[in-house]
Amino acid sequence: MRTALVIGTGLIGTSAALALAGRGVTVHLVDHDAAQARTAAALGAGTDAPPEGRVDLAVVAVPPAHVAATLAEVIKADAARGYLDVASVKGGPRRELEATGTDLSAYIGSHPMSGKERSGPLAASADLFEGRPWVLTPTRDTDTEVLNLALELVALCRAVPVVMDADAHDRAVALVSHTPQLVSSMVAARLREADETAVRLCGQGIRDVTRIAASDPRMWVDILSANPGPVADVLAGVASDLEETVRSLRSLQADDAAERSAGAAGIEDVLRRGNAGRARVPGKHGAAPASYETVAVLISDQPGELARIFADAGRVGVNIEDVRIEHATGQQAGVVQLMVEPSAAPVLSASLRERGWALRQ
Repeated sequence: MRTALVIGTGLIGTSAALALAGRGVTVHLVDHDAAQARTAAALGAGTDAPPEGRVDLAVVAVPPAHVAATLAEVIKADAARGYLDVASVKGGPRRELEATGTDLSAYIGSHPMSGKERSGPLAASADLFEGRPWVLTPTRDTDTEVLNLALELVALCRAVPVVMDADAHDRAVALVSHTPQLVSSMVAARLREADETAVRLCGQGIRDVTRIAASDPRMWVDILSANPGPVADVLAGVASDLEETVRSLRSLQADDAAERSAGAAGIEDVLRRGNAGRARVPGKHGAAPASYETVAVLISDQPGELARIFADAGRVGVNIEDVRIEHATGQQAGVVQLMVEPSAAPVLSASLRERGWALRQ
């Protein structure tokens, strides 16, 4: 791939353009907002000048509702050898494109499973897709050359290609992406009118659950409007669990011991099913989930403290598999949780204590 046209210079389009440009591809940027395309160009994502002729690959990075019309237009203009979109929904836009009578042999649907709470070109980064799944949804009509161009794009972005059926993809993202966004927003919405004393008690748990609730509502309305059925199906299952959980919690208030016992069993059931589901989430490098020990260390909010604790772990040959930071409300301190292999936890704990770190049990 020597040339590419990126249509839509938001987070995903600009990030893909930055990755391509950084690896020697000449990238042309187009956006309905010319100022946004100029911003992306100023960041090094390419040029906002139009291509002089046909490019190798056109990447359509517009909201799902506009994907089909945009693809039909650029395919009709013979703008590229191959065409690809990066919308988070695949089945609907493909059917809309088919309805226009457009020849789909040069088109392949795709969805990079990566993003941020922030949007726009200023949130973009060339490494956004590194190590992340990038779904490709070819059909029997997809030319091999176009599939190869898509695979080259994924490789240049250092992502991991995953081939799926378009409708299967939409059902999957309804479960692992779209429903979590709504549930996160619903939990965060409870905080809107909460008493200030309650909000000040927020800890890492509520921060984890509500992190993605900071996402752009307009963007998510576009996404959910393109995939409402599968998301509603998943939410119906969540609603059923919620209803049963509410009944179980009410039972815990009953005078009858048997009813209280049944309520406790209901709560335990949903928690254990949650354990089993969480255990299926892929772990490091996409491998099966691993069981790590957590070494919790009190840390001050000072420059260089994280670097120092990582260096101290490295001195005893312990690899930190994952890390989380829990901030203390109203204090310049917190707890850094270092996840390590179980056999390494005692070694790391002893070493950190020797070096003056305060560990939290």
